[in-house]
Formats: sequence, structure tokens, C-alpha cells
Amino acid sequence: MEDIEDLLAGSGGAPPGFRLPLNAVGVNPRKKNTTKPSKISPFNDPPKIPGTQTIYVKTFGCSHNQSDSEYMAGQLSSFGYAISDNPEEGDLWLINTCTVKNPSQSAMNTLITKGKTAKKPLVVAGCVPQGSRDLKELEGVSIVGVQQIDRVVEVVEETLKGHEVRLLNRKTLPALDLPKVRKNKFVEILPINVGCLGACTYCKTKHARGHLGSYTVDSLVERVKTVIADGVKEIWLSSEDTGAYGRDIGVNLPILLNAIVAELPPDGSTMLRIGMTNPPFILEHLKEIAAVLLHPCVYSFLHVPVQSGSDAVLTAMNREYTVSEFRTVVDTLTELVPGMQIATDIICGFPGETDEDFAQTVNLIKEYKFPQVHISQFYPRPGTPAARMKKVPSTIVKNRSRELTSVFEAFTPYNGMEGRVERIWITEIATDGIHLVGHTKGYVQVLIIAPESILGTSAMVKITSVGRWSVFGEVIEALTQVNVKMALENVTNQEKLSPCSNQYGSCACSKEPEPCSCGPDICGGQIRLEEYAVSKNDNSMENRGSKNPIHWLLRKRRNHEHKEVENFIASGLKNKHDWAPSGWGIVDRALVVGIFVSFLMIVAVIMHLEFRTLPSK
Repeated sequence: MEDIEDLLAGSGGAPPGFRLPLNAVGVNPRKKNTTKPSKISPFNDPPKIPGTQTIYVKTFGCSHNQSDSEYMAGQLSSFGYAISDNPEEGDLWLINTCTVKNPSQSAMNTLITKGKTAKKPLVVAGCVPQGSRDLKELEGVSIVGVQQIDRVVEVVEETLKGHEVRLLNRKTLPALDLPKVRKNKFVEILPINVGCLGACTYCKTKHARGHLGSYTVDSLVERVKTVIADGVKEIWLSSEDTGAYGRDIGVNLPILLNAIVAELPPDGSTMLRIGMTNPPFILEHLKEIAAVLLHPCVYSFLHVPVQSGSDAVLTAMNREYTVSEFRTVVDTLTELVPGMQIATDIICGFPGETDEDFAQTVNLIKEYKFPQVHISQFYPRPGTPAARMKKVPSTIVKNRSRELTSVFEAFTPYNGMEGRVERIWITEIATDGIHLVGHTKGYVQVLIIAPESILGTSAMVKITSVGRWSVFGEVIEALTQVNVKMALENVTNQEKLSPCSNQYGSCACSKEPEPCSCGPDICGGQIRLEEYAVSKNDNSMENRGSKNPIHWLLRKRRNHEHKEVENFIASGLKNKHDWAPSGWGIVDRALVVGIFVSFLMIVAVIMHLEFRTLPSK
């Protein structure tokens, strides 16, 4: 079936969210069956009133895809449709797809097959149909292109009537002010551009998202103002390459970042997270980006994919930078931004990768000990140049992936954090259903036990133990608007006495750092323990308790439980009933034995004293 687009001659399509009549939307009506059906099909049922059905929405892939799904869900919801994450409840399935790796596309194929078997009307969106429109799996389903998400209501309505609809042509960018149903009401995923300027030989996403297309600074700033007014506490800038932003419209990333930061609340109640950026397009702006990352309302975190530690492999990938340039990015940002956290990506087994190439990658990861490394095996994507290259044997690819994963998992990036007091921003419930999830200024994940009423706020926490993927904390103080305001007033009074006004970094006329705009005691960074008397008391108690074997055993057991919880959360289990603490370990047995021995000693002492008093009687 060929692509079917708007049939209104000379028309630019419908305004966002406006329903076009049937003759205005290209459709492929289902052929009527001349034989009498053996049983009633969902597609032959009497038509229901549009907007009364339930739509099951499933999203694969990146945060950009998640944002697209939230926009589509928002439009459907505004027209009366119910949105569900339960496929059994769905009258129609809306599947938003990812084409980066084979596994995600295979999962899409499986879901489509299940939907067809269950006789569910299907609408497929995202990068797979946009980049591979002739896939056999897409036969008989409706399709929404990545730049046609503002017309999802039309497509769903026609599909529910039994028509097959395809909207794939790239037009203008969808409006940012469309209705939206966020998966997390405290987090706004804000797409700043679509597509990229690269031509990586392994990438299928470029086939779907296309060339760079940036939203204007004004439109993005207006969206930021709107979502802050809606109560959003984290804004994630998302795109296929954040660093390339604006090069098609005559601006750049620092211009956008400074414009957004100027709109963030000065009390630090809403944080900004900068999205993934490739090295080439931020090299010339490192100092400006570092200045933004220093701002108290911006997470000191950046995702910078390197993909390989070998220049030969990077050339084959057509990544347009060298390992040395990647090092410049990492070294500069870590030097200029205290507590900077950098995540990266690695592809193992790219065609032509030799043992020496792989060894260079391993050495790079060992040298920097990145806290987060996303390790993938190479998957040849149809239609990409890399798919035609001579492949590395799959057994070697798997072994390299296992070796690098083993190296990475041996790192202990959060050692030394125990005992610190940090400000965290709390935005979600962990998958165990017990802990809440917050992040430090450096975007370190902190798991705490606290009432859900604290979601959407920030708090001072003391780090009690550290794990491989996250740390655990205890809440010292929940930060309210009142104490934040008091801290701001203190800073304002101090600023009146000083001629310095550098908002992003250290004071221009002093070697001492200037207090940040959210106050000296509640800034996004680490807080010295001596600034909190409670921390001093806790430390002295811990030092005394460390000499007590029972206290030592209790602490060991707590750390063991924290490790189990962390592994459960990292595994991605969705149901807290799927997890239960493991059986009694060595620490548990030792603790019980210790308690039992202590009990016997107490009984013995009491009996001894009792017998000593008998002769006197």
C-alpha cells in the first residue's frame, strides 16, 4: 500500500486536535467479505460514539518517543478517550515504536502479532514505520508518522471504523502546546529538535527522524513557562542530538539553555536536565555549557556517547570526532563543574573491530570509571551502510560485551558518599513500591523511605549507604517554600553588601565562591556535615556504635537489604509482589546468634546474682 496523505488540495491539514471528516483523510477501507462470517468480528460491531473507547498505549525507545506518546495520549484524552496501560482493557492499541536495536523492533513485532490475534484495531507510530514503511508486520495496521502525532485522533477514529490509515509525510514540527498526559506528572520531557546533522553508518533513526529541525527559542521558553505553572519539577531536554540544536535556525544550544534557565524558579524547585549530546557540536561551547551546568537549578549531568575507544572504529562509524576530542569534552566539564557526572554509550563488536580496538575501548572506560555506561552489542539495521560491512563473529561480540560489562560493574562510583548531606529532588516511586526516588545535583539516584506527600518537593537527606547503581538516604528536612524563601532572603541581604553579581560561578572579585541563588544551606550541591548539628551527633553515635558488635551486625544487615532492593529496582520489575527478600544469610544468622548469646549471658548474670543473695537470706 502506498502512503496515503491529506487529500485536501492546497490544504495544510487540520489544526492540531481538529477532526477532519472522512473524505479529508486518506484511508484504505477494509474489503467487504462476501461470505457470511462464522462469528462476529470487532470490526463488524455497530459503531460506537467516537471518544468513548479505551486506548492502550505502549511505548518503546527513548525519552523523545515517550514525549510523543504523552502528546498523543493527551490529544486522545481531550477528545474523551480513556488511556490505559493494560492491553486487556484497550479497544484499540496504539504502539509507539523504536528502530535503534533489533530487540525493540522484535518486541514490537510480537506485540503487533498479539494484537492481531486478539482482533484489536492497531495504530503503529514512531520510528519503525517511518523508517521502514514496507515491513510485512505493518500490513493491515494504521500508521502515524513521527511528525504527524498531532493527527492521532483522526487516525484512531478511522481505524476504529475499520479503515486503514497511513500518515507518514514529514511536514512542519508538531506544536509544543498540544494537550499532554505525562507518565510522571512532575517530569516534562521537552523535545527541542528532531533529527540530527550526523550520518552514522549504523543508525536507522536518521531514516525515521530525518535532518535536523529545531524549535524556536521563544516557543521552547513559552513551553517551559507553561509546564512550571502546571507544577512540573523536572524538565528534560530531549532530542536525537541536543548539541546540534539551533544550527538550522541560526542559534545554538547555549543561547537556548540560558534563555530557559532565566525562567526557572530561583528557589530551585524546578530542575533542568540537559539531554544526550554527541561530542562534535559541543566542543566549541564547552565553557558556556559548563557555566549552565554550574547553575543551582541545572543537574550537573550529561550523556555523551563515545561508542568506541578506537579512532579506527569511530571512523568506520562516521562519528565525526576522535577519542581525543571526546576526552576534551569529559576533561573540560569535570574540571569546570564540581561533582560532574557523565554517562556514555559503547557498541561492542562493530564491523571491523579488532582485539586491539576493543582493548582501547576497555582502557578508556577503566580510565574514566563512568558511573553509567550503556553497553550494546552491534545490531545490523536494514538499509544502513554498516549492515553491508563484514561482521565480527557473534560469539566474539557477546564475549566482548560480557567482558566490558564485567569491567563496568566492578566500579564503585558512589563510594565516599556515605555520611554526606545532600539536597535531592524527589519525583517518583521506585519499582519496589516502597522507596521514593530522588536525585542529587549530580543526578545520583537516591532511594529514601518517606510519605508520598513528599513527591514533587526537595529535601535534605543524609546518605546512609551506597550501592552500585544508587545510594540510600534518610530525610533530615523536607524543604518547603517557607524555608527556601528565608534562605533566599539571607542571600539577598548578603548580595546587598557585595558588589559581586556573577550568577553562575564564583564571585568575580573574590576567591571565595559566591552563595548560589537557592541559599547556602539548600543549594543543589553537597552540604558540609558541620553545617548540620544533627549530622555531627549522628557521626559521634556511629563512631561509638561501631565498637558494638550488635550495632555492626545491624549495619551490615541494613546494607545487605539495601543491596537487594537496589538490584530489584535495577532489574526493572514492575510489581512489588514479584520480589521478596532472600532467605536468612550469614549476617542474619550471626545477628540471631549474637542476640541469643546476649540473652543467655543476661540470664546467667541474673541467676548468679540470685544465688549470691541466697546465703545472706
